[in-house]
Amino acid sequence: MKKVEIYCDGACSGNPGPGGWAAVLLYKNAKKEISGYEPDTTNNRMELTAAINALKLLKEQCIVDVYTDSAYVFNAFSQKWIYGWQKNNWVTSMKKPVSNKELWLELIALCKTHSVSWNKVKGHSNNELNNRCDELARAAIKAHSSDVS
Repeated sequence: MKKVEIYCDGACSGNPGPGGWAAVLLYKNAKKEISGYEPDTTNNRMELTAAINALKLLKEQCIVDVYTDSAYVFNAFSQKWIYGWQKNNWVTSMKKPVSNKELWLELIALCKTHSVSWNKVKGHSNNELNNRCDELARAAIKAHSSDVS
């Protein structure tokens, strides 16, 4: 299987508010940058959307290392929250419905297609590709700033 690295990030101007997401995909010597915008969203939704859209680009089953600065996304997999949510019919340990269920379901389905490893990076630090994702996500918001006036 091909091995791909994905860096992803989400941003929100206000929370909720206008948001942007971005990802950088690396395969051998190739690099692809993607980004998008939502007019009314949350930071967590943008973090999930970045990972989903990056994984959707993969045309065949791959080994994927995903790098995120989102504790929300990383911990859901590393601490196995998603398995508890599924087992408890998408209710949290606090007996509340899991936020963003439809995005989680989509991400889980994509993770079943690929062999995905989740890696936590420190946000707004010296990680060049994470910083690039943040820059792209914020640029997506700025490009649509007239939509929110």
